[in-house]
Amino acid sequence: MKSSKAISVLLAIVLAVFALSASIAVPILFRSFYYAQIDSLALPEQTGWSKDVIRQAYDEVMDYLVFGAPFGTGSLRSSADGQAHFADCRALFRLDFILLGVSTILLIALTVWRRRRKTTFYHLCGHSAVFWAAAGLSAIFLLVALWAVIDFSSLFTAFHHAFFPGKTNWVFDWRTDEIILILPEAFWMRTGAFVLVLCLGGLWITAFAVWAACRWRKKLRIL
Repeated sequence: MKSSKAISVLLAIVLAVFALSASIAVPILFRSFYYAQIDSLALPEQTGWSKDVIRQAYDEVMDYLVFGAPFGTGSLRSSADGQAHFADCRALFRLDFILLGVSTILLIALTVWRRRRKTTFYHLCGHSAVFWAAAGLSAIFLLVALWAVIDFSSLFTAFHHAFFPGKTNWVFDWRTDEIILILPEAFWMRTGAFVLVLCLGGLWITAFAVWAACRWRKKLRIL
């Protein structure tokens, strides 16, 4: 017995949201990703600050964004506008965590529902829900990647206009908000690429595993 098409479409959407929100959460929660960029981007040489100063500034900002600690940028200068922008970022971080939590719960609920109903998820056009989640996100990411290659600055600007509508405090002046000097465009490009690899890599590997499992079950039935 197979589930309805609507359930499979819902599963594909939930899988896409889970994969994307989980991939975004990884560089947020695992600070070693940023620490590895300090040397590879030559931030001490570029800024004149030591690795300890850079790490302290980054850690204080992330403590504020993730754990709600008092705002700080270590020994680096910051402004009221800069803090206001990070407050907006904190709201986006929390939204990502909420989406991750809700999608996780829905995935568990759908799995339990499938087992209790002793059913299988409908394969849309012969492909599993995880395949369509991977294909949908791949198409979106391909367009974004092409945009980034052509003009990353315009993509960066469009992103901020979309997620911070009507605000301009995301345009930092390094003289008043020195934190921007340790968060260059190259870092954000690497972060985006890392999220893309995690998200699409995880989905396509899972899609292949589901396909292989289905093929194996069919062979067992034939035998």
